[in-house]
Amino acid sequence: MVAAVVDACLDAGCGRVIAVVGYRQDLVREALAPFGDRVGFAEQAEQLGTGHAVRCAMPMLADEPDDVPVFVLCGDGPLIRSETLRTLLDRHRQTDASATLASSVIEDPTGYGRIVRDADGRFVRIVEQANATPAELEIHEVNPSYYCFRLGDLRRGLERVETNPVTGEQYITDIPEILLAGGGRVEVIDAVPPEDVLSINTPEQLAVVDSIYRRRMGVAGGGA
Repeated sequence: MVAAVVDACLDAGCGRVIAVVGYRQDLVREALAPFGDRVGFAEQAEQLGTGHAVRCAMPMLADEPDDVPVFVLCGDGPLIRSETLRTLLDRHRQTDASATLASSVIEDPTGYGRIVRDADGRFVRIVEQANATPAELEIHEVNPSYYCFRLGDLRRGLERVETNPVTGEQYITDIPEILLAGGGRVEVIDAVPPEDVLSINTPEQLAVVDSIYRRRMGVAGGGA
């Protein structure tokens, strides 16, 4: 799964990829070893949320300028497409945004964070299902965790992310709203095909995603 994400990033033109690793990291490192020095590793010793995971990677970007664009992606979405990342990056650059999100409109948004927009269609916030109002639960535009940040704004956003008092975690989903409140521009583009949002939490879901992935790669199913 993670190798497919790295492939998409490199194909989209990323200069390097940083994989944040923690539990069973030996397996992730082994899977990414064929990429050589194109992939670096940042260790998240404690799993304290997605925002904390990004924070763990920031020292490896210390020498990069503030205006460089940075993707933040999940490592378990093998149906990601390089063309989606290029579309995301193009919108980010064209609008000179602090953060740009690629969203997806899906038939059943259950379990996903919803994209809340204002009356003019502008981004307001990401609301997780557990915190959504009945009206927000009716939103079908979801956040599949495709982000592009201006690095300097990502740094500033991370400084202001607070630890959730209930879970003890820090969330990357808070940063776009933080940047917006600070006067930054946050863009959202409906660019992720619904099929690509499929998650893998059960063996049955793994089989579905594997079948789609093999079809795209032109690989026959079945297996050793």
